Parts: sequence; structure tokens; C-alpha cells
Amino acid sequence: MKDEKLVIKMIDGRSLSVPLSWYPRLLYASSQELQNWQILGDGYVIEWVDLDEHIGIEGLLAGKCSGESSKSFELWLAPRVS
Repeated sequence: MKDEKLVIKMIDGRSLSVPLSWYPRLLYASSQELQNWQILGDGYVIEWVDLDEHIGIEGLLAGKCSGESSKSFELWLAPRVS
């Protein structure tokens, strides 16, 4: 993810690449936080536990970015940049 993209490799051989700017919590995450992820719901959701980030595969396929409000993101980010 160093090139600021999230790349998902599907089990059917397809790959999906989206900019991390779509998911600001991932963009501001450390390498260690980015590596701490898991698949939930029989493969329907990716969760980054340390970031409290959950991304649905259907949303990714539909081209939807994070629905988090700017206020919520600012509250999450504040302790990280202090």
C-alpha cells in the first residue's frame, strides 16, 4: 500500500485497486496497523481492527468510497497528529 492504493485480490482471479484517499483511516495508518486486518462475514467485509475500519466488498465493487463524515474522521485523527 506504499503507493497509496488498496489492492484487493479476489479468489476468482480478479484484482480491484482503489485509492487510499477513499478510506482516509487507511491513508493515515501505520504499516503495522495496515497489516492487522481480517476478513469477516464469509468474505464480504475487510476489517482493520486497530483502525476501526470496515470496508464491504460490494461497496468496493460498486466504486463507493468511505461514508464517514469529516467530523467523525477529524475526531479519529486528532489524537494521532497531536
